[in-house]
Amino acid sequence: MGDGIRVAAVGDVEPGEALVLETDLTGTAEPISLFRDDDGTYYALDDTCSHEDASLAEGWVEAGEVECPLHATRFCLADGRPMCLPATKPVQTHRVELRGDDVYLFPGVPATS
Repeated sequence: MGDGIRVAAVGDVEPGEALVLETDLTGTAEPISLFRDDDGTYYALDDTCSHEDASLAEGWVEAGEVECPLHATRFCLADGRPMCLPATKPVQTHRVELRGDDVYLFPGVPATS
């Protein structure tokens, strides 16, 4: 996985939206969500909220954060930190790289590495 996995084309995810990447693609135990912020930046986080079983891909994406659709905790897309209660634990980030018109994911490699 040193070269990453091609998971999407740049146009596959609209700004402010997310795409769930299933475990058979990523090789991870849990799905990962690929987010495209409203400024066009791509991020990847574990899809499940750290507070309760909800898909973050179904949440609201804006200004570098995703809001959980269940209890409205906002998570920072860059580092996975919860920005408000009720969640107190971060969600794992995954490195994303753009190569031309393709989006590559590095599952298990933190976004900040």
